[in-house]
Amino acid sequence: MGAEEHLIICLHGIGASGTQLMPLANSWRSSMPNTRFATPDAPMHHWRGRQWFSTEGNPLDQACIQTAREAFDALIKKIVDVQGFSNAHDRVAFVGVSQGAIVALDAVASGRWKVGALVSFAGLLPPQQISAAYRQTSILLVHGQDDATIPAAASTLAAAQLQAAGFSVELSVEPGVGHTVSASGAGRALAFLKRTLEK
Repeated sequence: MGAEEHLIICLHGIGASGTQLMPLANSWRSSMPNTRFATPDAPMHHWRGRQWFSTEGNPLDQACIQTAREAFDALIKKIVDVQGFSNAHDRVAFVGVSQGAIVALDAVASGRWKVGALVSFAGLLPPQQISAAYRQTSILLVHGQDDATIPAAASTLAAAQLQAAGFSVELSVEPGVGHTVSASGAGRALAFLKRTLEK
């Protein structure tokens, strides 16, 4: 891996693209000079951009999320392998926004991805039994109190469920913030990633 000690994979929301998370990644680069960043496009087409799973019908249908797992895993595996972290998943972090946070939380909670850290912005944990296979992933949940798309209560519930399963979880509910990544939330996430990845 050389000087590149960590890999952060940023996962965008529905109808967006990886390009839209590049400003967030770029804002962190100077503070994490030995970190590589990847901002992939989700595998599935959406009329406004890309999506990680279909939201037709019930947008939280576990079957839709499970159907999308194979494509998600293949994409993440390719990124991890190309970047040279195939044998160092503990040095990899997921940073997801909205739907990207949902698939990131699903990937960790299901036990499929044993990464070092996960940051969820405005996400939720899909209904499922949380795997006991690996609980070393440090998790930060950031949610706007005024989120009208995914209520902040979703992150509060996810925090309780993940903590009960043995994960180390931090929760930050931000007053006056909607369904977005705020400057304060991004700063909180940066401090968390530096602390958990560089320990």
